[in-house]
Amino acid sequence: MIESPFSRIRAASMQDLDKKAKVNFNKLQKRLRRETGKAIADYHMIEDGDKVMVCLSGGKDSFTLLHILLGLQKSAPINFEIVAMNLDQKQPGFPEHILPDYLKSIGVSFHIVERDTFSIVQELVPEGKTTCGMCSRLRRGTLYAFAERIGATKIALGHHRDDIVETLFLNLFHGSKLKAMPPKLLADSGKNIVIRPLAYCKETDIEQFSALMEFPIIPCNLCGTQENLQRQLIKQMLQDWEKIQPGRTENIFRSLQNISPSQLADQNLFNFTDLKINGIPTANFDGERSPLNQSQITSWNPDSDQLKLEKSSESLSQDKALFYQAG
Repeated sequence: MIESPFSRIRAASMQDLDKKAKVNFNKLQKRLRRETGKAIADYHMIEDGDKVMVCLSGGKDSFTLLHILLGLQKSAPINFEIVAMNLDQKQPGFPEHILPDYLKSIGVSFHIVERDTFSIVQELVPEGKTTCGMCSRLRRGTLYAFAERIGATKIALGHHRDDIVETLFLNLFHGSKLKAMPPKLLADSGKNIVIRPLAYCKETDIEQFSALMEFPIIPCNLCGTQENLQRQLIKQMLQDWEKIQPGRTENIFRSLQNISPSQLADQNLFNFTDLKINGIPTANFDGERSPLNQSQITSWNPDSDQLKLEKSSESLSQDKALFYQAG
């Protein structure tokens, strides 16, 4: 393994932490490992013999994903291979040396795929419009094709819990769809499986961990910093909600794991047409356990044009008791 300035800086940073900070860092790392491991197990993301292509963008999420997967690989009861992959989209000013230097310093095999999607996006997307959609489609196609070429059985992306919830609201508000990002996805072609091992991890935990690890973060100047993006507005909405009611984002995410199709309105997911009454008729409507036992019913019929007052036997008994007490 080749030592680089990155490894020396990280070692020095860890030494500078006081005892309490080290304890908190260990707790944070264990939490991320535990949540990642649980997501992998729950959705059978990684299997024995898998070749996992970790897509490294240079952002906090993908750096954290790679680090956690490398740690889990050492203790996992199965054998799987990890290879890092970066798509160099030829953004102006992109520091091409950072990722290769970092990956060499930690001894991880990697591929750098160069494709000038930046120029394509700039040419096809009108000025002032969001480039994220076009960029995402071009990037996805390249990742899928390269994974197939190197024989990668899984494509690991760095999306976390907050990304998934934000996507839910993006589709809800702007696409009229109840749809998010699944932790595991089979591509439409049937040739690639995408996994999101950080699906249970909070973005705030990832931000804190990335800062402590001092990963060499590369900012995205193509789409991530565009103002007024709908995703940023939704992110702010969720952050505001979280201040009002801590844990709300987690509850929203859990709701994605606890869906009741019969309580929604999608006729493709639930057969509303053939619903029939199939319960056993109630033998005694005024029985002791009947919900009508303590009820008073007022009825009106247009034929008689008279109000009819009907009381249950228990209600009548109560009325008599009150009458005698008053007397």
